[in-house]
Formats: sequence, structure tokens, C-alpha cells
Amino acid sequence: MTEQTPALPNLADIMSRLQEKSLPPVHLWNPDFCGDIDMRIARDGTWFYMGTPIGRKRMVKLFSTVIRRDEDKYFLVTPVEKIGITVDDAPFAAVEATIFGEGQDQTITFRTNVDDEVIAGPDNPIRVAIDPATQEPSPYVMVRDGLEALIARSVFYQLVDLGVEVVEDGDTVLGLWSSGQFFTIGKTEEPANA
Repeated sequence: MTEQTPALPNLADIMSRLQEKSLPPVHLWNPDFCGDIDMRIARDGTWFYMGTPIGRKRMVKLFSTVIRRDEDKYFLVTPVEKIGITVDDAPFAAVEATIFGEGQDQTITFRTNVDDEVIAGPDNPIRVAIDPATQEPSPYVMVRDGLEALIARSVFYQLVDLGVEVVEDGDTVLGLWSSGQFFTIGKTEEPANA
């Protein structure tokens, strides 16, 4: 019995799935606030209820479709209730990136921990925040409606390997092209004067 290699995704298939996917219109729902619940999304994207990880991925995926961010707080929202939850960093984790093309014609797609697919571009920008204390980068991609995914470290290393240097405002920066847009992911260290 021979093992078959899974087919690689192609950009047209991903775009088709994105067009077919419909999410609940949580941005239109304005129910009364019902209080906070002991539910937390850890920095790595793991969902917890009352301190215990939620092991059923289907349940996590369902919850992820009704999450909304209002200012700096996160809620699960239905037409009749709005419940506060805790999010340690971002509500999603980008666990995989697929690169199509190269250079300025390159397109980067991400898959999240709840199997959402995102094409980086003007509506789904990539950004990198630098911790002022440690100087460690935290890379993100916008998933939808103000909800971001923290890009996993291994995925970020993959993106850094693809990075190109560009001069922006007199500084040399490292960045990526996707969907015709350039995203800065870091500054290039200037060599010390000899």
C-alpha cells in the first residue's frame, strides 16, 4: 500500500472557500451584557473554561465564530446575550503560512488554530509589535473585524526567511509582499561605523 502525499493548497481554492464561508453577523447584534464568564484564550490560542482546556475543537471553532472585540475587551455575542471573556494576547493563532508566487506578486495565506483562512493584504494586514522591555517581536495578522491572530514563532521564522530589504524613510527595513502590499516586519541592523 503506497502512501499518498496530500495535495498542496492552491490560491484559487482558498479564495473560493473564503467567499463561501459565512459567519454570524455579530457586529450587528446589540444584546444586553450578561456578565463575564470564566473563559480564557491563552497566548498560544488554547481556549480554557474554568481553568481547563476545551478539548473539543468543534466547540472552540463554534465559539470562535461569535467572538467580538469592543474597544479593548472581548465578548462572545449571540442575538440575545453578550458575555465577557479573557484573551491573553490575540483571540487566534496563525499556525501555518502558505506562500504563492514571489516578489511583489507574492501572496501569503495563513491558517489559524480554528482553521480560518486569511489572505494577507490591505484588509488583512500583517503587523509586528516590539516589546519595549525585551525587544521581542510579536507578529500579528488581521483575521476579521478587529480580531487578530498572533503568528506562531515557527511561522514568523518562515516569513523572516522570505523577507526583503527595502529603504523606507531613510531606514532599511525587512518586509514582505502580499496581495500587492508591503508589510514591514523589522528594521535591519545598521553596521557599526569602523
